[in-house]
Amino acid sequence: MTETPPIISLRRVAKSFGSVTAVEEVSIDIGAGEFFSLLGPSGCGKTTLLRMLAGFEDVSSGEIVIDGEPMADVPPNLRPVNMVFQNYAIFPHLSVADNIAYGLRRAKISRAQRQRLVDEMLELVRLPGYGARRAHELSGGQRQRIALARALILRPKVLLLDEPLGALDKQLREQMQGELRRLQRAVGITFVFVTHDQEEALTLSDRIAVMSKGHVLQVDTPARLYEAPKTRSVAGFVGSMNFLDARVLAREGDRARLEIEALGVRDVRADHIPTHGRVCVAVRPENIALHAKDPGNAALPGRVEARSYLGERSHWHVRVPGMAEPLAVSTPNGVLQAGAHAAEGAPVWVRLGDEALILLGAE
Repeated sequence: MTETPPIISLRRVAKSFGSVTAVEEVSIDIGAGEFFSLLGPSGCGKTTLLRMLAGFEDVSSGEIVIDGEPMADVPPNLRPVNMVFQNYAIFPHLSVADNIAYGLRRAKISRAQRQRLVDEMLELVRLPGYGARRAHELSGGQRQRIALARALILRPKVLLLDEPLGALDKQLREQMQGELRRLQRAVGITFVFVTHDQEEALTLSDRIAVMSKGHVLQVDTPARLYEAPKTRSVAGFVGSMNFLDARVLAREGDRARLEIEALGVRDVRADHIPTHGRVCVAVRPENIALHAKDPGNAALPGRVEARSYLGERSHWHVRVPGMAEPLAVSTPNGVLQAGAHAAEGAPVWVRLGDEALILLGAE
């Protein structure tokens, strides 16, 4: 549940195409004014869910409520939503001003009022004076802004965005992420954003629903998803992660005593602790300390299997005795002691504190 009153309620919403289930009984409340993202790989059902919100796909079962009104019999053009597509759908034969004003063509307003609204939108998307230009005169980022302006000029209660930054190069995409967030705060309406890019979702969103195979695995803030994923599927999709096999020895309150692969017996905090049996423990690469000399304190010896230099950071694969897979480690460059070697086979020591370990729940 959200803290703000929900403007969107999905109640056990499902969608099937013949024998294929694309979305399976999804229930989510989205608050008014939220930037809410649907995150998942291709084919997980996120775009199908967005199209059901827009009314472009019928719901097989369940109910969609927007601003207190059931949407079962409401056609797309009468829903209080608008949609921005990945390809922008800019009309090449129209000017920028006419593209933005396209949705107003049935509104009974004067030409002067229509021009005023277009000018306001051009200011909002930081393209003043572009009204007379044609689509072929615009860059990819400018076309995306025009598509946003066209969607926002009708003042919808909800804006639906289907991977609108997917066609942009990395640098421009990062610039437009900032623009999208600024626009959302400026207009104050709910954005529902579909993306497969985890970094994009973490950067933009107030909350994120992680989806897989038609199911919602977890709905949470970006920080909670990253720092406290509930399952291995979520942990593996949101950021890089190491997974270690473990066995529950005992439990007390919100802590579990575990015997962990290569680490021995550790005490781990967790929201949900199985009473017994095999479990999975996760640790982020950046939460592992890497040393060129043995620092003591139960550090584990290992050898460098590979290193990738990424400017501010380096990513390492370290082979540790007793671990089935190399350990992924991420360090700021320069943190190793002087004289440390990055060559393959170089000895290093890794330390994983109890506070860095995450006990994952069942799928």
